[in-house]
Amino acid sequence: MFRVVIPARYDSVRLPGKALLLIGGKPMMQWVYERARAAGAQEVLIATDDARIAGAARAFGAEAAMTAATHASGTDRIAEVAETRRWAERDIVVNLQGDEPLMPPALIAQVAVLLDAVPAADIATLATRIGSVEELLDINAVKVVTDANGRALYFSRAPIPWNRAGAAAGLASQTDFGGARRHVGIYAYRVAALKRLAALAPGVLELREKLEQLRALEHGLHIQVADAREPPGPDVNTPADLARVQTLLGAPSH
Repeated sequence: MFRVVIPARYDSVRLPGKALLLIGGKPMMQWVYERARAAGAQEVLIATDDARIAGAARAFGAEAAMTAATHASGTDRIAEVAETRRWAERDIVVNLQGDEPLMPPALIAQVAVLLDAVPAADIATLATRIGSVEELLDINAVKVVTDANGRALYFSRAPIPWNRAGAAAGLASQTDFGGARRHVGIYAYRVAALKRLAALAPGVLELREKLEQLRALEHGLHIQVADAREPPGPDVNTPADLARVQTLLGAPSH
């Protein structure tokens, strides 16, 4: 059994109030909530510090947990919920971002089952195969490499693993993307690891790459990675992203 917490904030530099933007007459976070419910979670909560988001969540039948306004990340917000509700240290909670209205329910369940299946792991996450050199070189596509047992070794915006033989003339000349994997930003945490992570200061690697998951690796936490069973849908960060999702859902905004 697992829980899902959806951290949702109102402020967004590129798309303010995006959690409440309508897609087919429903706020975006309702689409996310419905995906989580369809995944078979025992409990789904929306964690926010904004009364507008909490009110909208309750209006469509979701439970909203109010949290402090000082949290730097969704992970910190979820950790507060776990602490307040006194969830057991070995309980599993999935962090599902509030801007993922097309996240397949199968992947939400998969990441929770993955963590449960690896008792030594603290965190689980997913990856997909990179499909082009352009994607390999894209700094917005976060790459992940693992050991032979699926434990994460490193996450980076840089193109890893790098085929030296495929780029004889330097970075832009790379012709090979084989074996590279793109990280899918969904996580399952054991509650003990979640609280530990939230209590740690950002690490050197995290600050350089701007990737929060590197904090876990820098402090020796075990992140287990598996290939996603189906492609994840796009998230929403910009007006163009929103239009794309509306088209994919066949649900124009109102």
